[in-house]
Amino acid sequence: MGGRTNAAADDDDYVDIDDTGPEGLKGADGGYAWEEEYKRSWDAIQEDASGSIQSSVLGISDQRKRRRQRQQHDMSLVQRGIMRHVMLVLDESEAMSVRDLAPTRIHAAQALLARFVSEFFDQNPISQLSVVATKDGLAERLTELSSNPADHVRALQAKSNRDLAGEPSLQNALELSMHALKRAPGHGLREIICVVGSLTTCDPGDIEQTLQALRHSGIRVSMVHLAAEVHVFRRICHETRGTFAVAVDADDMQDALFECIPPPCVPATKATSDMVRMGFPVKAQGDAPTACVCHHELSYTGFVCPRCRSKVCSLPTDCDVCGLALVAAPHLARSYRHLFPEPNFVEKPSGGVVCAGCGAAGEGSSKAAFECPRCECGFCLECDIFIHETLHNCSGCI
Repeated sequence: MGGRTNAAADDDDYVDIDDTGPEGLKGADGGYAWEEEYKRSWDAIQEDASGSIQSSVLGISDQRKRRRQRQQHDMSLVQRGIMRHVMLVLDESEAMSVRDLAPTRIHAAQALLARFVSEFFDQNPISQLSVVATKDGLAERLTELSSNPADHVRALQAKSNRDLAGEPSLQNALELSMHALKRAPGHGLREIICVVGSLTTCDPGDIEQTLQALRHSGIRVSMVHLAAEVHVFRRICHETRGTFAVAVDADDMQDALFECIPPPCVPATKATSDMVRMGFPVKAQGDAPTACVCHHELSYTGFVCPRCRSKVCSLPTDCDVCGLALVAAPHLARSYRHLFPEPNFVEKPSGGVVCAGCGAAGEGSSKAAFECPRCECGFCLECDIFIHETLHNCSGCI
């Protein structure tokens, strides 16, 4: 009787738990049902009650306009640093394996950072960048400070970087980056840009001391978080005059990350004029291959340093022998675009005006609705974004 009574009591306390696992949440294609929203892009355009798609099209147009408003340039006369030394920190912890970004956070971040590196050097040709990865409580430098985007992209896309483990260490990543930036020239800006997906950080010491060291060194820290706002992360960015953003999707992550591409304003405590010695090497080609001083590889062509006559593979860079900054004239010309940016276009009623960029005309609010204040030429929304983000010159003015 006692055994049966205990069995009956056990039956009363029994709770039926669905332990079938995540198999019941999967769709017909084998993936989770909530993942399909990232693949069905055509669902963005839907019919309303009357069967019209005009409301969806207008919604997409409004999103483009809001994106353009976020890209408005600051036309105030401030000093900007066109020579930047940036440490790019990537979180490679287990938190980056979450699939809220297709296909995972780490894949989406690596693909976007590869585009970021290419765009960064396109708009900051005389700057330098280095890639740092943090996982398992440690930080590792993947590339040295250089102006070669191919090396950084290759390091970001390496398969070994997708082996996620443990938790990140923000303090170790900042300490490693700060140690590398201390060797950078004093006339350039020193920045750290972090892409983090973890809500925790495994630090060996007091991060307040690291924050004080960052402020004392004048290093600017910016961060894009892929999950939520963390107080210590936001505080570090705020006290170092950086920016902090939380990305809710891939487009939001791109907007937040690409806002770090234009050079920031120089702090008032550092707003001084310094003479920087630069060399303009001449491209040379020899009959026999010679070794370069940057990669120690044999090649027939290269650029000869005007001071020590050493050969380097590409420009811009610093000579490894004499330390002279080697650039080309187009690099300086492309850097000046931030000192003299293209003025913001004024929004005007379209009125059927032909776009001076692509020649499009017709009905619609996006046709020739933006006017250059200097040449008074009208441009459509797409050409306006292209001029300010890519061309950096008004086609009507030139």
